[in-house]
Amino acid sequence: MSTLIDKVVGQIDDKRRWRAYKARVRALPAAHRTAAEGLERYTSHLGVLTGGDLPADGLMPMLEEVVGRLESAADAGASVASVVGADPVAFADDLVETHLGGRWASAPASTAAIEREFHAQVDRGLAKERDRLRGAVGQGLGREGAR
Repeated sequence: MSTLIDKVVGQIDDKRRWRAYKARVRALPAAHRTAAEGLERYTSHLGVLTGGDLPADGLMPMLEEVVGRLESAADAGASVASVVGADPVAFADDLVETHLGGRWASAPASTAAIEREFHAQVDRGLAKERDRLRGAVGQGLGREGAR
């Protein structure tokens, strides 16, 4: 019976873990929460290029590590920048490399036109997500300055 429930609902433990993570994010101060949400969004867009899915056994430890670092920084009164550094994209890419073993793919030099167009679209999407992440962290830093 549990396999039927798992197929219909999904892994209950994974859902509980996700909800606990989201509760931790919601409990962060606004600046730190914005950064956590931005990092979550950015890393969630890496699924296709890291093998299809972002498995819970790789994604959740990474997100929990990020929220743990942000919680520690918030408790110490430290800024978001003390966690992610000057370049939040490099921080996120390093996390993905460490936890998931993947990075965004770039087009090889000798590809067909349709593949080049696909990679161009991926690159545009990546640029958009990098801008969103920088904006989220920048917005968080702006909130810190308003304290």
